[in-house]
Amino acid sequence: RQQKWKSSVSTQAKMPPCDFVPEKYNSYPYERMQKIRERNLVPSLRMYYKKPLLLHQGHMQWLFDYEGRRYLDLFAGIVTVSAGHCHPKVTMATQKQLARLWHTTNIYMHPSIHEYAEKLTSLLPDPLKMVYLTNSGSEANDLAMFMARLHTRNFDIISLRGAYHGGSPYTLGLTSLGPYKHGVANGFGCTTTMLPDVFRGPWGGSRCRDSPVQTVRKCSCPEGVCHAKDQYIEQLKDTLNTSVPKTVAGFIAEPIQGVNGAVQYPRNFLKEAYQLIRERGGICIADEVQTGFGRTGSHFWGFQTHDVVPDIVTLAKGIGNGFPMAAVVTTKEIADSLAQNLHFNTFGGNPLACVVGAAVLDAIEEDGLQKNSEDVGTYMLLELAKLRDKFEIVGDVRGKGLMIGVEMVTDKDSRCPLPAEEVDQIWEDCKDMGVLIGRGGLYNQTFRIKPPMCITKKDVDFAVEVFHTALQRHMERAA
Repeated sequence: RQQKWKSSVSTQAKMPPCDFVPEKYNSYPYERMQKIRERNLVPSLRMYYKKPLLLHQGHMQWLFDYEGRRYLDLFAGIVTVSAGHCHPKVTMATQKQLARLWHTTNIYMHPSIHEYAEKLTSLLPDPLKMVYLTNSGSEANDLAMFMARLHTRNFDIISLRGAYHGGSPYTLGLTSLGPYKHGVANGFGCTTTMLPDVFRGPWGGSRCRDSPVQTVRKCSCPEGVCHAKDQYIEQLKDTLNTSVPKTVAGFIAEPIQGVNGAVQYPRNFLKEAYQLIRERGGICIADEVQTGFGRTGSHFWGFQTHDVVPDIVTLAKGIGNGFPMAAVVTTKEIADSLAQNLHFNTFGGNPLACVVGAAVLDAIEEDGLQKNSEDVGTYMLLELAKLRDKFEIVGDVRGKGLMIGVEMVTDKDSRCPLPAEEVDQIWEDCKDMGVLIGRGGLYNQTFRIKPPMCITKKDVDFAVEVFHTALQRHMERAA
């Protein structure tokens, strides 16, 4: 029965044309790849879908599998491909540098680290002008924690429940999602506080968040007042008064939570939270690993949408369009704290990474990708909101720019997560119709839509129509 259902997936939606022709696949057969995976790759590297995709080539917003089948990529390698797969400008800059110099490390000067440091920090407000380049987001957050503790000479760091800040033993203390927790000691000196989730949390209304789409919850707040924000700030005060010493090292938050499914906080929550932390001697860290580089549309950095200036900003993923690089940007004072002893990174800021990073910044600007994120993202959010109004199981549509979450529920009143196996079927159907979407949330109940920032409104029409078809099929199945 399941097999029959799968093969019958068809949709009226027409995939937008693409004149790119992928090369012919000439590596091992699919079955051999599967055997190698079982034998030689650690099983913790879990794969998506019942029959995992074997991808072979990418071009801008498109991916091609080993059989030449084309997919619209709405997850961008987990919010990493910012400018587009194999973006010609980035590819060309990388190829040139590959032939010139790969690696010297930081004991010598080379042009690209200086050019890139100046270019990157010019996009951040004062006093965020000192950069330390690393290789991954976990590494960047690890270093940010270290800097916060060194600088303040305090130890405790507060994060929000539902946060993902990395999987290293140090950052695992900040990460607050059960499935990522291993049964080993971690998180010494890390405390979580209640997530101000205006959809799933105890408080929330219809005007709380900075998004074209609000929750279906009612709101009785007068103009300029947000009851939900006040309640969540009270929870943070409670954490500060009960769970940590009088002085803290810092507070870290994503401007919009990524892995937890594009969860947004009430307006002004972060602003007030920063103030409370600074009163306790702590510094404020913005994890821009997923929200940075224009993805939220209205601003280049997610923290700007909250009208705050952090003390440390961590960057990764979209910074390199798929190249392994990351950064910590901070103030001179905080950077000086790290200089008291040696702290060295072999590959961070190597010539190749810095050339890639600079080319990505150029591509984002030249292709108008921040504006595109705003225009196409807002259009997509409003189109998805129509499906929320039509289907009881679509509980919430949220986000900003091309950072979008669609939370699936059994019904809008209870807000109970739709069971994973039902979400799986909708997700598989979308893939079979040519659309790749991410997953997130504590119960894996939220679809994460964070495509390369070059997607078009035609792509959105196709994707929304595919999602609509998948939802209708789910309703037929349920009936």
